Amino acid sequence: MALALIRPQARDLGGGFVVRRLLPAAARQAVGPFVFFDHFGPLTVPPGSDHDVRPHPHIGLATLSVLFDGALEHRDGTGAVQRLEPGAVNWMTAGRGVVHSERTPADLRGRAHTRHGLQLWAALPEADEAVEPSFVHAPAAAIPELEVGGAVVRVLAGQAFGATSPLPVRSPTLCLDIALAAGDALPLPPAAERALYVVDGPVTLDGERVPPLAMTVLAPGDEPLLAAEGPARAVLIGGEPLGRRLLWWNFVATRREQLAAAAAAWAAGPGAEGDATARFAQVPGEQDFIAAPPFPSP
Repeated sequence: MALALIRPQARDLGGGFVVRRLLPAAARQAVGPFVFFDHFGPLTVPPGSDHDVRPHPHIGLATLSVLFDGALEHRDGTGAVQRLEPGAVNWMTAGRGVVHSERTPADLRGRAHTRHGLQLWAALPEADEAVEPSFVHAPAAAIPELEVGGAVVRVLAGQAFGATSPLPVRSPTLCLDIALAAGDALPLPPAAERALYVVDGPVTLDGERVPPLAMTVLAPGDEPLLAAEGPARAVLIGGEPLGRRLLWWNFVATRREQLAAAAAAWAAGPGAEGDATARFAQVPGEQDFIAAPPFPSP
């Protein structure tokens, strides 16, 4: 079986917080609705380190935040304040525009701690690009967990193996967290588009070794057997493709003028909901924000 691989690119988000970016890639913009895929850690954050992601805006997408270790505090312009810990997931729909921050919780700031997880963006269908922003937290107990071929599968988004995630996706979407031990093997469920990311451990697809920390794009219609030669973790993403999207900075849109309007609104600074000078509501409890780069000329 020939495997199409996407290798990660290192990106520094500031303060030495370096992530592995798999999507978007030069060879492929998206897998299903997913247009962005970052893997961070596992890393030890020393006391006093600035690994916070300050307030910044999004349009035209939904963010999916997953932690394997550590904790984060999410705040956004809808008024949501939510601690995220391993097992739970956050789903924020940006729609017409939302601002959020991801910070180290106060109880972890004064001591070394581990951080490990994923940040994904799913593009919204064109008809939903201007929906009102919203936020959903799904605690660990709400995420369907089942055993398939010995592996423990958690359905983070969408449907698989007869189980359905509670996240309010707006198009056919698939995201599975798969934990395996040596000898476990399961067929990967179908979707219009899929890719497997190996977080760690030795795994094979139909007997062919798959490298860790790389994304393997699967052929449509195949249901390859994922097997482990030792303790391993993998994430399967996919769903229905939504067509080509324009990505600039933290914005996703179908038309360039949407990006330009959002860039102009953010340049005016985050303001209260309804403020004529800004479409982005201020994040409660936040004062600073990340400035956008200059918007490119046509």
